[in-house]
Amino acid sequence: MSVVDGSGKTGGTSPSDRSGLRRVVAASMAGTVVEWYEFFLYGTAATLVFSKIFFPASDSELDAILKAFLTYAVGFAARPLGGIVFGHFGDRYGRKRLLQFSLVLVGASTFLMGCLPTYGQIGYLAPALLVLLRFLQGFAVGGEWGGAVLLVAEHSPNRSRGFWASWPQSGVPGGNLLATLVLLALTAMLSDDAFLSWGWRIAFWLSAVVVLIGYYVRTKVSDAPIFTAARQEAEQVRSSSFSAVEVLKRYPRGVFTAMGLRFGENIMYYLVVTFTITYLKVREGMATDDILWWLLAAHAVHFAAIPLAGALADRIGRRPVYLAGTVAAGAWGFFAFPMMDTGNGWVITAAIMLGLIAHAGMYAPQPAIMAEMFPTRMRYSGVSLGYQVTSIVAGSLAPVIAVKLLEIYDSAVPIALYLAAATAVTAVAVLFARETKGFDLTDIDRADAARAASGRERQPAQNRGTATGGR
Repeated sequence: MSVVDGSGKTGGTSPSDRSGLRRVVAASMAGTVVEWYEFFLYGTAATLVFSKIFFPASDSELDAILKAFLTYAVGFAARPLGGIVFGHFGDRYGRKRLLQFSLVLVGASTFLMGCLPTYGQIGYLAPALLVLLRFLQGFAVGGEWGGAVLLVAEHSPNRSRGFWASWPQSGVPGGNLLATLVLLALTAMLSDDAFLSWGWRIAFWLSAVVVLIGYYVRTKVSDAPIFTAARQEAEQVRSSSFSAVEVLKRYPRGVFTAMGLRFGENIMYYLVVTFTITYLKVREGMATDDILWWLLAAHAVHFAAIPLAGALADRIGRRPVYLAGTVAAGAWGFFAFPMMDTGNGWVITAAIMLGLIAHAGMYAPQPAIMAEMFPTRMRYSGVSLGYQVTSIVAGSLAPVIAVKLLEIYDSAVPIALYLAAATAVTAVAVLFARETKGFDLTDIDRADAARAASGRERQPAQNRGTATGGR
């Protein structure tokens, strides 16, 4: 049964009642929370633990952290590969199956990280194994995002897709909240030496419990009707092209616009939630538990801000909300780092919160605007390419570049300029993007089918070398 939205159009892709849609949202978020619990756990451990136990001692604390962040970047390098592979098979066999597999893979790699011996025990084999597991973790997370948001977006009514599809994005601060709570509990119960020696491993082992819960929840939902219909049609006219190649060939504007939208947002996020830990710990000398409490409060605000921004994108449009978040993010570094320099906990918390509120303006509309760029038969590949490939040069390198700039200039101003330049790229992408508020996904599929049919009709004439072949 289809749902008629407020614009008078039939949504066609939504469950017959809100409870069904909420189940889909819960299933999507369950996995997203799990995977980002583990991803954030690694980022935090890179500063607090890994720089000390997986690498040889260094005269500079920032040098050791820089090495740990380079292993952090490996996960981002693996994410585009995961996005391409999962996108290809997800477009052919369904979002649900691939999401279940990605959940198991990221959980296993994270659990094994907690079992790794240290540099003092096995030498350079320790960081090598860490890099391998980090690669697998990144590969799985690369396949997670596209499937999770599309599972919701393809079930959502046209007029409220921005709101519903933003909920999986809230799974990111949700996972961060969970990871921060676990780390706070461990640091409160254990001495610094005990936490560094073995206590940190517990946080990684707990991922097994969270994975089982997330996997169970995901067994209770199915793919959207619009995907099922598109797959049946694709089986009748099966394309031999690899999904990633076909989407680049047919929808290059959508892919590159998505990359631009992602660029500044991705850099902004990892400066706020990852580099901030380094800045406060190393430059300001703040206690670990204080930093974690400040981040906990900021993640809670971020969690609430994302669906609010998603609802606003349904009301006034995707582009205005995205642009407002982009402008605010570009200005953040110029006032946030001076706020952190005050050493006042309340002021520092406000700085982090403002950063994540600005980020929500970009992050919340992202699933809807990207889903509305591509037809169903290649949507998983399209959104995964646009989202994950960008992370290689954006989020993966952001903490590394920020640490290096801080080390060279001993000032946060170059970091603020770096962020402003990144958000300028995203602002250009927003201006070039089409406004897709209220779009019907079935209309996008019909337009795609018409284009494909037109191409098939022209092909015989092209092969005969007629005049149409030069067009």
